[in-house]
Amino acid sequence: MTDIPAYDAFAPFYDAVNGEPVERIRQILALITHYRPDATSVLELGCGTGAVLAGLGSGFRLAGIDQSAGMLAVAERRLPGASLHLGDITNFALAETFDVVICVFDTLNHVITLDGWRAVFARAAQHLVDGGLLVFDCNTVGRLEELGSMAPWVHDFDGHTLIMSVNFDQPPLAFFDLRIFESLGGGTFREHQEVIVEQAVELLTVRELLDSDFELLELCDDDGQRATDTSARAIVSARRRPRSVVEKP
Repeated sequence: MTDIPAYDAFAPFYDAVNGEPVERIRQILALITHYRPDATSVLELGCGTGAVLAGLGSGFRLAGIDQSAGMLAVAERRLPGASLHLGDITNFALAETFDVVICVFDTLNHVITLDGWRAVFARAAQHLVDGGLLVFDCNTVGRLEELGSMAPWVHDFDGHTLIMSVNFDQPPLAFFDLRIFESLGGGTFREHQEVIVEQAVELLTVRELLDSDFELLELCDDDGQRATDTSARAIVSARRRPRSVVEKP
């Protein structure tokens, strides 16, 4: 283990391991077209290497925030025209609002308290125009239970090897032990290790946390069916409620 901030050690390998997020980009664009067709701006919470923002095309003013300087360095090379910020998605303030806020690839699960989820939704609401669209996904309780019961996953890529194991013995927290063996040539390797923690949150609780600032529009799985706590993933779309109008005395 090192004291390198989360994902900084994996930033050079992240896109090679995960590939291009073609399907998630397609889903996001379809939801924007359906629920906010006039959108011209998108903010991504936990933008990572910028792969999703880059895939949305040139028709939006793009912004992103991430707590990993290493991931943002990759995003800056990919998205020279975007506004990118180093920060915590539970506690940030930008001097602008957006038509759409997205938070995908289980970024929210990395927030390991319910107060933290509540803070993320509050920050999203603060940075959305009235009627703006929030789109996020999360690993469900069932998915994290399933991952915790599986044997370690081994993935070879570009001559390197990733080994991932998940421990879900302390619900609602899941501990992802990630090890990358970086090939240095000549049969030698450098090991990078990190433990990432995710929180499982029941979908009823997610709906309750959203309710103060958002109207739920859609809650589905990757196949477009209604998501449950046993689905592999939940994809949530919600509309920012109008801000309260203070009546003049």
